[in-house]
Amino acid sequence: MTAVPVPHSGAETERTAPAAARGRRSLAAALLLGAAGAAVVLLASGQTWAEGTAAVGAGSVPLQADGRGVTGLPAALAVVGLAALVAVFAVRRAGRVTVSALLALSGAGAAAAAFLGASDSAALDERARRTTGDTAAAADGLTHTVWPYVTGAGGLLILAAGLLALRYGASWPAMSGRYEREGGAPRGGRRPAADPDRPEELWKALDRGEDPTGDR
Repeated sequence: MTAVPVPHSGAETERTAPAAARGRRSLAAALLLGAAGAAVVLLASGQTWAEGTAAVGAGSVPLQADGRGVTGLPAALAVVGLAALVAVFAVRRAGRVTVSALLALSGAGAAAAAFLGASDSAALDERARRTTGDTAAAADGLTHTVWPYVTGAGGLLILAAGLLALRYGASWPAMSGRYEREGGAPRGGRRPAADPDRPEELWKALDRGEDPTGDR
């Protein structure tokens, strides 16, 4: 009797391994870019963006305006971007695409607002009017610092995180996990939950897309 050859899954494993590695790398990159970008935007938008003077009597007084005085949009969008970055892992399929797009748009909006604010004079003119009491006063010697451009760069990092999520997010794990049960048992006869006393098993379970905290 001739034995029937049993197909091996080695070729399939070789095909899926590079995709899984790309998914892990893109996930790490998106987390790093998104978190770093939001931190940069929030920090840089609180710095001085514009400086000038206002004429008072025979002299002048210095004026300054920080980024949030010029435009509060970058900081607000950075917070939205952070929320979207977390929400990416709480949703799947179409929801993940939508949240990833929101993440990208938050970064693009923060960057655009920052670059536009780099040449804005309205905030400093308003300070000049309040300082002098003259409703027609305007700031003199207006100069801008590098901080608007730093803020814009942070927004671009958030945008990059959103683009990575749009491209590779379908392969990322979700907070709800892929460990689903039918009749109280793991679907598809999956192996038992990892032993919590053995960290190496927890990491292997995560790498397989399983829930290492499931009931044993």
